[in-house]
Amino acid sequence: MLKPDAHFEKITGISIEFFKEHNIKGIILDIDNTILDLDKKPVEGIETWVDILKKNNIKLCIASNSINKEKLDNISQKLDIPYIARSLKPLKSGLKKAINIINITPEQVAEIGDQVFTDVLGANRMKMLSILVKPLSPEKHFISELKRKIERLVLKKYEILK
Repeated sequence: MLKPDAHFEKITGISIEFFKEHNIKGIILDIDNTILDLDKKPVEGIETWVDILKKNNIKLCIASNSINKEKLDNISQKLDIPYIARSLKPLKSGLKKAINIINITPEQVAEIGDQVFTDVLGANRMKMLSILVKPLSPEKHFISELKRKIERLVLKKYEILK
């Protein structure tokens, strides 16, 4: 349940061909440390990447555990993508809402995020394609740092990190 189906350095490194090969018609995106770094700066090239997906008829929705409405509104408007706040990943409720918004079966949906215990676990519980990306920024809080250390142990077990 904790092993991602795929992993990439950053979200914009995932090609449209990858999604086509996996029959992906919809994508649920994490925001913090996936699309935006911890200083709320977007990953370089995200707008172009999103435009390519949209031109290839891939539907998108942001599902974030964040409660920061201003941050979510800003990125949602900038990318013209709907969002679910307080999605409570890895629980299924928020992911089900996102799937309903894009209106695609979970088997044809990928979730992309930077955390094993929220994004990967949530996607795997929903039978979606789970894609892990490297966090954009190092963690700033003790609890988050501790969680990342545990994640690294899991990723080493699956030989994702050497």
